[in-house]
Amino acid sequence: MSSAPKVAALRGGYITLAEAADAFLTTLRTANPNTHRAYASAIDRAAIASWLSWCHAKKHWAAPSVPADAERRKESADETRAVAKTIIHWLLSRRDIPLRERALWRMLYETAARASEILALNVEDLDLEHRRAPVRSKGGVVEWVYWDSGTAHLLPRLLRLPDGTSRTQGPLFLSEQRPVPARRPAAADICPRTGRARLGYDRARVLLEKYAGLDLHQLRHSAATHLGEAEVPLQLIMGKTRRKNPPHRHALRQTRRRSHRQGHRGPGTPPCPLISDFS
Repeated sequence: MSSAPKVAALRGGYITLAEAADAFLTTLRTANPNTHRAYASAIDRAAIASWLSWCHAKKHWAAPSVPADAERRKESADETRAVAKTIIHWLLSRRDIPLRERALWRMLYETAARASEILALNVEDLDLEHRRAPVRSKGGVVEWVYWDSGTAHLLPRLLRLPDGTSRTQGPLFLSEQRPVPARRPAAADICPRTGRARLGYDRARVLLEKYAGLDLHQLRHSAATHLGEAEVPLQLIMGKTRRKNPPHRHALRQTRRRSHRQGHRGPGTPPCPLISDFS
């Protein structure tokens, strides 16, 4: 007999917390993989008000409710998300790491783009001459990301095939092996020259954790923080990261000091999407 805590149902016997959580995580509201992962992690600690409300309203299971006057605990600034610049440079220069990972991590850092945006790039999207590529950001808006000399040096090597030719279309970052027929992805996610599929987010996340103990998001946060430490104006950081809110308190603090010294009071010039090599 299971020893898991039980919630008394209003009708129809008992259901365990684990069963209630599994039922909730199969609904459409958690269909998005990122949402599912976040909710599953929180539900393990019984901390999702939406889940408890669903148990009571939809399934008619007796469940505790969150007090009406309860406030969400304020999140403090996560100073650990940004990695020291020296560590980033050491990681990106390691020779014991495969070319694909070094190119991906450097591109994420130099563009300050979201990992999902870079992993969705195709070879034909790249403007190698101007070091830029269009990405589809949140909301479906097409925007440009720009990279620096480090990425520009690695991309031609990444595209080169064993026969000396280069890939000209298909996913930019490829998986290690060809997909099995039973799990073959869409044609747009398969390289026409190699038959290999697009590198997935989860695999990319696992590899960065394996080699460096870091999260993919930390490369983006670190890029913004390092720009702030270099006293790059806030508007340029916002343009680089394509965010509506300041990317990091430390970056905001540094750029405010710079603006104060220079006597800037107004909004100034529009955000510039390109910041040259800041290493």
